[in-house]
Amino acid sequence: MNDEPLKIGIAGLGTVGAATLGYLMNENARIAARAGRALQVTAIVARDRTKDRGVDTSDLRWFDDPVAMAADDGIDMFVELIGGADGVAKAAVEAALKAGKSVVTANKALLAHHGAALASLAESTPGASLHYEAAVAGGIPAVKALREGMAGNGVTRVSGILNGTCNYILTEMETTGAAFGDVLLDAQKLGYAETDPTADVGGFDAAHKLAIMAAIAFGRQMDFDGVQIEGIGDVAAEDIVAARDMGYRIRLLGVAERTAQGVSQRMRPCMAPADSALGGVMGVTNAVMLEGDAIGATLLTGPGAGGGPTASAVLADIVDVARGNCPPTFGLPAADLSPVTQDGTAIPDEGAFYLRVTLKDQPGTLAEVATALGACGVSIHRMRQHDHDGDAAPVTIVTHRCDLADVEAAKERIAALSVCTAPPVSMRIVES
Repeated sequence: MNDEPLKIGIAGLGTVGAATLGYLMNENARIAARAGRALQVTAIVARDRTKDRGVDTSDLRWFDDPVAMAADDGIDMFVELIGGADGVAKAAVEAALKAGKSVVTANKALLAHHGAALASLAESTPGASLHYEAAVAGGIPAVKALREGMAGNGVTRVSGILNGTCNYILTEMETTGAAFGDVLLDAQKLGYAETDPTADVGGFDAAHKLAIMAAIAFGRQMDFDGVQIEGIGDVAAEDIVAARDMGYRIRLLGVAERTAQGVSQRMRPCMAPADSALGGVMGVTNAVMLEGDAIGATLLTGPGAGGGPTASAVLADIVDVARGNCPPTFGLPAADLSPVTQDGTAIPDEGAFYLRVTLKDQPGTLAEVATALGACGVSIHRMRQHDHDGDAAPVTIVTHRCDLADVEAAKERIAALSVCTAPPVSMRIVES
């Protein structure tokens, strides 16, 4: 065991920070024994010094400025649990790395937007390293599984359910029949959704995580701007019912895969078979599916958020640092990561699609829709007109295999029809 304790500074004592501090204070002997080195929290930063966090902080050094603590000689490791892609979180992480310290963070937005630059800084500064297990899928060890466990694989695809808030909302809509807005309000009351839920329900939080995994999986620089993002705000109760009638469940799925034209990254609601590995994931649970040439497919599931699960991932990184386990940030040295390039050809996104259109209840409307679809090369596999009250008739369509670009073109044509009373909604149908 190293005789010198690893001195830790924690910035941010919210749900995750307080849980991390609690484990390090109350379970220190057990964690240190596994780390092979004494672990000592010596400094903290938080907005409110008077808040009860369940542990005695009177012997710790309090800082008002995270950047000052990050550069302070009294710590060896900086744990950033503030959040945010820019501002003080970014400045503090940069200060710690420049000072040759190890950084542990749960900040997926910071990594998705600045991961390449931070990795370069960490790997070019003696003593510095950057760790982020908690930034992807909470308590699920997705980063270690992908970066270390699958190091011998040629990774072909990573996918999953990466946001517990969205999965909770979709599950509740299915089980209760409630509308999206009503379930969102309940999720906010339960603490599953923020007051401003845009990052979650808009798909951005999950897209941050997908971009990080894609960088590791394919040995390339971070490309958050290349993620096609669609949230769950347009999912209606009738879509949930239609999916159930066909044996599917709607899930916000992230997929990153290598294609002949480059790497495709997409985050959008999809219909997955109810009895499939991803379709069966319920509530706030997250799931990550990793596919490689040697291992085939493996699925990791577990809690994707919350104080305890996320603190578990933070502690795993702290133990890694104590053990001296500091691999290249994204699996390869930052200088060796492939640049983000495409060959200029649009990456195809092919499959069967579900399409919901709302039409005036009058003769000839279905023929107009069929003509619009045919003009865009979209073939109808099956179509159903649902029972309705009033003058608007909901119609659901399942297409034969086609490309997303053709579906989007068809939606524009349909929306422009005088018989269409609401913007069409579409979802990819996946079979695994």
